[in-house]
Amino acid sequence: MQATLTVLGSGTSMGVPTIGCNCAVCRSTDPRDRRTRPSILVSYNGHNVMIDSTPDFREQALRENMTQLDAVLYTHTHADHILGIDDLRPLTFLHKPGRMPLYATPHACEFLRTMFRYIFEPTYKFGGLPLVDLHPIDGPVELFGARFEPLTVIHGETPILGFRCGSAAYLTDHSEIPAATLEKLHGLDILFLDALRHMPHPTHSTVEQSLKIVEAVKPKRTFFTHICHDLPHEATNNALPPGVQLAFDGMKLEFEI
Repeated sequence: MQATLTVLGSGTSMGVPTIGCNCAVCRSTDPRDRRTRPSILVSYNGHNVMIDSTPDFREQALRENMTQLDAVLYTHTHADHILGIDDLRPLTFLHKPGRMPLYATPHACEFLRTMFRYIFEPTYKFGGLPLVDLHPIDGPVELFGARFEPLTVIHGETPILGFRCGSAAYLTDHSEIPAATLEKLHGLDILFLDALRHMPHPTHSTVEQSLKIVEAVKPKRTFFTHICHDLPHEATNNALPPGVQLAFDGMKLEFEI
């Protein structure tokens, strides 16, 4: 089955341009240097599944003319990956049948229920809340004929999730990829990897570290995401090896599920 992957956002937690910054990338006129917070949309067989709902979700959904969303998978509970949950409202009102399903680890489900108690334990009687249901991830998630396999990565000291769906895998925040997960990254057409910048970071991968992962698993196409303002799009792409590029907001890729 053919699917389309849309990069809703390719930036780091502060986005690019970064507030208060006057660097060359933040002042760039190249639209690929404008990076909202990291998320993707997978579209297939008349369905749309999103990974993470960022603080920029409203802007991303309007840009992509999104009128349907069928499910959301969460990688982890950092602000740049969850704070768009309230902006799911209009699409949850259109969702049929019933409430829109959200999927996260049991720990993340507990966090979301506490953080957004007004949604999951509503006492407000006038409506206007996102119509969503939380489902704990305890293995592969089957959605509308496609299988989303959770992949454990390490984000600083915390195990979080990436996902593999068919011939594509999306790993957005990681400083380490365990050997068991690396084994599941072989035979890919598309691989998304965290590549924050060149300088080491305690919770994110660098360009150089992610290039070593590419060498190990040899996907056909690799795209770096969660990019900060240290990496100008065109100049960085020109320095990357064949088959490896920076992702950019609005990028669309075809792959097989």
